[in-house]
Amino acid sequence: MRSPRTTTPAWATPAATPSRWSVRAAHLAALVVLPSGLWRILLVCGYPAGYTEAGFGPFETFGAKVWMLTLSVLCEVVALLTIGLVRPWGEVVPGWIPLIGGRRVRPMAAVVPAALGAAALTLIWANVPWWWTYPHENMTPTGNLVVGILYQPLFLWGPLTAAVTVSYYRRRRAPRLRGAEAG
Repeated sequence: MRSPRTTTPAWATPAATPSRWSVRAAHLAALVVLPSGLWRILLVCGYPAGYTEAGFGPFETFGAKVWMLTLSVLCEVVALLTIGLVRPWGEVVPGWIPLIGGRRVRPMAAVVPAALGAAALTLIWANVPWWWTYPHENMTPTGNLVVGILYQPLFLWGPLTAAVTVSYYRRRRAPRLRGAEAG
């Protein structure tokens, strides 16, 4: 008796090693978020970081500090997820995660959110020159320039994430059949 032919889906087998450029791009995506996050953390710590005395006042409230700290941490965590597209934990869920630890990651479960995130980030940060376009009377001229420079790297976040996502997809996609299979 002949046993049925079983095939393992391509996403369930180890993917090829990520290219050097994609590993670098993933790490760079995590780094471009850092300058603006550090600036917000300075505000949380009570340093005016470019604001005038009157302009800094609203940032001294507890709610504003919680928001800025949350935003900084959340942005960095999301940026660090890009590294998962070039690391083993982007292919197999780490064992310490309850219920799903040790399972293979279906490629589209990573590609779809990463692609949507890359598109959103590109749209959001494509207009970074807004910092220089609109007046900021509550900041010193030097502070305005420095903050604009600190936010400028965010322009790269979306495109870097998109490039790493495409690389991940190409490594993990199902192989295309070329011609008819032999029976």
